[in-house]
Amino acid sequence: MIETRKEPELSLLYASREPSSIRLAQIEFSRRAEKIDAINVAIGNVSLPIHPAMRERMENLFAKGSPFAGGVVRYTPTVGMDMTRRAFLNIIASSGMDVENLNVLVTDGGSQAMELMILGVSGRPGTMERPLLVIEPVYTNYIAFAKRLGRGVVSVKRSLGTDGSFALPSFQEIESMIKHYRPGAMLMIPYDNPTGQMYSQEMVMELARLSVKHDMWLVSDEAYRELFYLHDKDDETDRRGPVSIWALNERNVPGIGGRRISIESASKVWNACGLRIGALVTDNEEFHRRAVAEYTANLCSNAIGQYIFGALAEESHDKLRKWYERQRNYYRTIIERLHEKLLNKIPEIIVSAPDSSIYSVVDVRNIVDSKFDAEDFVMYCAREGKVNYNGKDYTLLVAPMSGFYGVSGGKSNEWKTQMRIAYVETPERMKLVPELFALLLERYMRK
Repeated sequence: MIETRKEPELSLLYASREPSSIRLAQIEFSRRAEKIDAINVAIGNVSLPIHPAMRERMENLFAKGSPFAGGVVRYTPTVGMDMTRRAFLNIIASSGMDVENLNVLVTDGGSQAMELMILGVSGRPGTMERPLLVIEPVYTNYIAFAKRLGRGVVSVKRSLGTDGSFALPSFQEIESMIKHYRPGAMLMIPYDNPTGQMYSQEMVMELARLSVKHDMWLVSDEAYRELFYLHDKDDETDRRGPVSIWALNERNVPGIGGRRISIESASKVWNACGLRIGALVTDNEEFHRRAVAEYTANLCSNAIGQYIFGALAEESHDKLRKWYERQRNYYRTIIERLHEKLLNKIPEIIVSAPDSSIYSVVDVRNIVDSKFDAEDFVMYCAREGKVNYNGKDYTLLVAPMSGFYGVSGGKSNEWKTQMRIAYVETPERMKLVPELFALLLERYMRK
């Protein structure tokens, strides 16, 4: 008698887990036998050089005076190197914010800070007690981490208008959700990923007042702070500078002190995605102390990455502001050109207004039929789609929006026709995106 070999059983989480929508196309393309050139705008993997002060440290990692001069790489304190914590505070202060009472925990990228935040603000695992309130579409990692941790998430939803603008739900609608679900925290992304929408400071104040009124934590993902592209010099947001929860105070939002948390990152403004350095910043000392205690299980963040990023602790605010301006000018040019070319190439397409961050959502609902599925189109591009341009074969990798609507799931079909484009390839390669997108979509629809 031949016994059938039985394999161990996967957990329910692993059995249901699929790759993140921002990695989906890249993973599928890596399996493709025909190796052609893929322009990857599915993930925010920035292609610019890191800040010069960071680069100098990286190039002289083992020089005299470096903590790694002898070739020894030891653990750092769990809370992070002092210079790295000061770097995050210096950056926030350079945007005109008061950092006197802020506490910094250095993490392995902004993603680790997200996970720690969810653990600190939510109710018991496996329940909908004190869920995290998000505004959909929302950066997919928040949904993924909540699932991993067994914590609840609820959402209010934005819709993309034909003019390319995402409108926030009314504050009455948001408050109604708060009263019904009693969330532990409200999350906002002022320089929004995935939509490119930019919140006004007045909007942030209103959300902050709701958090005070209903005794919630207010969480702000500020990975893209200083990346905004509004032109109108009469616009109040331009004159005030960056939007942030750290611009709030007891005068404009009484009771806000001690309930703010921000997610910080070296990845985007500083072009250091692979460095994997982030921070969880809060004005609540007890939350900070408990977060550090939880993070002791991780021992510490990447020591080499901390040292490299720590160079920004010594940079003057004037130098940092000049860096921000160069970053804005670089992205503004690419975003405006691609936005215009996409609309010229496919007049019926909807492209979200690129006011901030490094993303736009494209919606093809006016072009395709009811059977269209953005994820299937993305898989077609990764597996077999190609365009010959100037004698060279290309394909285009974009992110389906399915993962960014992960809370509402089947309740909405908006994601079926929507994809996210990240402005991360070189300017020369970004110029090819509208042409490739139009031709690949045409060929997919014929197929």
